[in-house]
Amino acid sequence: MGACSNEELSQPPVPDYSNTRLSKHVHDNVHGNIYLDPLSLKFIDTEQFQRLRDLKQLGAAYMVYPGAVHTRFEHSLGVYWLAGEAVQLIKKHQGLELGVDNFDIQTVKLAGLLHDVGHGPFSHLFQSEFLPLVMNGSEWSHEQMSTKMVDHIVDKHHIDVDSEMMRKVKEMILASSGSGQKNDAGEKRFLYDIVANGRNGVDVDKFDYIVRDSRACGLGFSFEFQRLMETMQVMGDEICYPAKEYLTVQKLFATRADLYRTVYVHPKVKAIELMIVDALVEANDYLQISSFIEDPSEYWKLDDSIIKTIETAPNQQLGEARNLIRRIRTRNLYQFCNEYAVPRDKIENFKDVTARDIVCSQKNGGVLLKEEDVAVSNVRIDLTRGMHNPLERIKFFKDYESEENFVIPDDRISHLLPTCFQDKIVRVYAKKPELVGAISEAFENFQFKTYGIKVQVHATPEKKKRRM
Repeated sequence: MGACSNEELSQPPVPDYSNTRLSKHVHDNVHGNIYLDPLSLKFIDTEQFQRLRDLKQLGAAYMVYPGAVHTRFEHSLGVYWLAGEAVQLIKKHQGLELGVDNFDIQTVKLAGLLHDVGHGPFSHLFQSEFLPLVMNGSEWSHEQMSTKMVDHIVDKHHIDVDSEMMRKVKEMILASSGSGQKNDAGEKRFLYDIVANGRNGVDVDKFDYIVRDSRACGLGFSFEFQRLMETMQVMGDEICYPAKEYLTVQKLFATRADLYRTVYVHPKVKAIELMIVDALVEANDYLQISSFIEDPSEYWKLDDSIIKTIETAPNQQLGEARNLIRRIRTRNLYQFCNEYAVPRDKIENFKDVTARDIVCSQKNGGVLLKEEDVAVSNVRIDLTRGMHNPLERIKFFKDYESEENFVIPDDRISHLLPTCFQDKIVRVYAKKPELVGAISEAFENFQFKTYGIKVQVHATPEKKKRRM
């Protein structure tokens, strides 16, 4: 009787689903035909995963960019497909060397499919802006919720799947978050960088949403992830790229930052999101929205339709929240007053500006502002690593015959590349149009008091100040 390793005993054979005749296929507007293997379909055909059809990928951005109506559902299928393509390419070129097998391929594909199953309504707004206002000190994250939802789906629908595979799927989902665990040597660490790369930020999640979001919004960004997929090489248990692709990698991060500035934190998109957050906070006591995060069997019922529930409910307790949703529908939005970029030498020690800061900066006389009259948005745009250059974490190689990987200092490539890697922008909104003038003046006073100069680019237009 032949000897076998513990790893072989602990991992039963996984069918090879590379034969597309065993799979169903759907046609995706970004990647073309996507083939769905039988095990993945067991997860897709559940009410918990189908919920992603009712979560718009870009939250409220569709109210500014009408084409941005794509959902977490198609994004998840796209990441599933790219994750499978990436690991198949690694197997094709280095499979024998790295020991990549069908178990690994299926694990990575499931991680790509399920990585966003824990997202809340309106994209990151739910986690980053709503929950902190109603649950002080909350450390809830959609990545952690995704792992709980994965367990819930398996248990609820009695999916016959290897427990070791699901353990790794959940670790891969958490790989880019602070709660991700470090994997033991010998667990093929490079596989954990494919879906959600906490090591350097280059992953197929970004490959999909950058192309998908740009197309949906009608923007002409030209980043081509295919070059990185086709040229990657695993060296030292890490995915590396040819040195000649340095600028392609840099363009990935630059395009992401452009999308943030142009779409994700567009001033009007943020105005609408601020109103949605206020509506959810107003409705929380009555609808107990925040309590849904405690139980996956309840959480899956929560999606973007929550604002339709608020809008159509007759209950008196929802009156204030309902008025805010109706204001959004009739385009009676919070009015953008002005913004400024935090001076570069002040970014590191910057503290978020609050409505109280603005109110306390008004001069005596005129309109007496209250904190509830003002909304402030503190926007951060970076290249995934805050004030640090993400390319400092990425390894390159000279050619496919070399055995050494290395980091390339950016000053060796071009002096036209950025020397600062983060913007912080302070935006102020008036919740009532007649207060634009008073709030704009208080905002300017705040800038003089904080920096000694007015750092905004131009004054608030007089036409906007006179609007009643």
